[in-house]
Amino acid sequence: MPNEKLDASQKALQINLDAKKYGTFAEIGAGQEVARWFFHVGGAAGTVAKTISAYDMAVSDAIYGPCERYVSRQRLQAMLDYEYRRLLERLDKSRGDKSTFFVFADTVATHSFTRHEEGHGWLGVRFQTQPREQPSEIIIHVKLLDRENVCEQEALGIIGVNLIHGAFYHHGEPARLITALKDGLSEGRVEVDMIKFSGPGFAGVDNRVMALQLVEQWLTEAAMFTAEGETVIPGEVLYKKPVLVERGSFRPLTNLMLDMLERAQEQFMREPVLEGEAPVVLLEMTLRQLQSGGGIDHRDFLDRVDTLRALGRTVLISNFFRYHRLVTYLSRHTQKMIGLPLGITRLRDVLDEKFYNTLEGGLLESLGQLFKNGAKLYVYPALDRDTGTITTAESLQVAPHLRHLYAHLLENHCVESIRDFKPDLLTIYPKDVLDKIQGGDPAWEKLVPPPIVEAIKRKRLFGYRECRPG
Repeated sequence: MPNEKLDASQKALQINLDAKKYGTFAEIGAGQEVARWFFHVGGAAGTVAKTISAYDMAVSDAIYGPCERYVSRQRLQAMLDYEYRRLLERLDKSRGDKSTFFVFADTVATHSFTRHEEGHGWLGVRFQTQPREQPSEIIIHVKLLDRENVCEQEALGIIGVNLIHGAFYHHGEPARLITALKDGLSEGRVEVDMIKFSGPGFAGVDNRVMALQLVEQWLTEAAMFTAEGETVIPGEVLYKKPVLVERGSFRPLTNLMLDMLERAQEQFMREPVLEGEAPVVLLEMTLRQLQSGGGIDHRDFLDRVDTLRALGRTVLISNFFRYHRLVTYLSRHTQKMIGLPLGITRLRDVLDEKFYNTLEGGLLESLGQLFKNGAKLYVYPALDRDTGTITTAESLQVAPHLRHLYAHLLENHCVESIRDFKPDLLTIYPKDVLDKIQGGDPAWEKLVPPPIVEAIKRKRLFGYRECRPG
């Protein structure tokens, strides 16, 4: 049945019985768990040209070349390159006219007698969809969340089979392929925090949307890509780095939001613990901020990230509704200081007790998680349209029973006002800007950074209309 969900053994058998599919399995770490499925179900002679497991570092370097880290994208790419080249050299002449060749590779670190960290690995498949065509490729990064080595190995085998099967039979439906990566795996066993599609089979695929799909389909809590659209794993970008992250809907990013980020960065850089080290600067969007009409509009999402690309910013997509969860996540990848620029409205939300009913410790527990690793909130002032009053972090009025708690946060510099802000920017409201963009009012162009103005007009983003004559 076309829509029937198959288990790993059924998927492996389907591939084995497909006379066209023929290739190599190269696996380092966690045993040859993916190849094992194809031998176990029978008929492997129709699929497996070669299996190899170069465990010894010297042997691995001799075959694939030296690298700094053995569990890395660099090593995976070297494995795919080498094995695919050798496969064609040996078999293209004899069976290239009737076979669609592939190479599956993985390099993985699991729990062992000497290694007790969280398991993780890189998996990839390079494959043809038609004989003698240029290959396409999918690579993923996975976290293996089981506590026992044997369970990690089992999970690796299943997701590897799912990846290969998806490449062969769902390459025309990347979103469905991503969904199928979870087949046969219960919740909490594996996290996929990075995926990249490339090659002629994925000519129309935007990897930024695929990163969004990972979060949208709950394969990970957060995904990241650079201004160039290159998908990356957060651990690579954030490792041992201070982080400054601004959350927003960015529809579009306004001059006020950019000033908030730049003034916060100036103050962040003066923090003694940073010792002058430049932070990683991220712009974060949550799934909640992308929701529209009960779902997520991928075109609207791309409009937003295209404007952020114009500023050269790295983007984080997450399902972290509250700031304390964001900080907890970032702290898994760095022990350095974390800075969070935000406005008065978001600060009020941080201090609103009704948002923490699911936590046993309520507001206090959330604040403990938010500030325990030295995170700091940099607060941009707000203008009251009716009274003309400017509210700062120091003048913010909180509930009477929270005044001492809030005073504690101010006194200990957990919360700090952004200084040197531009008062004339306080009259900029994102909804007003969007209305002007869609209504053909040229006044919006003075409210948005010039690179974003150019991107919106050139690509006609956010429903942009030409300015009305007269």
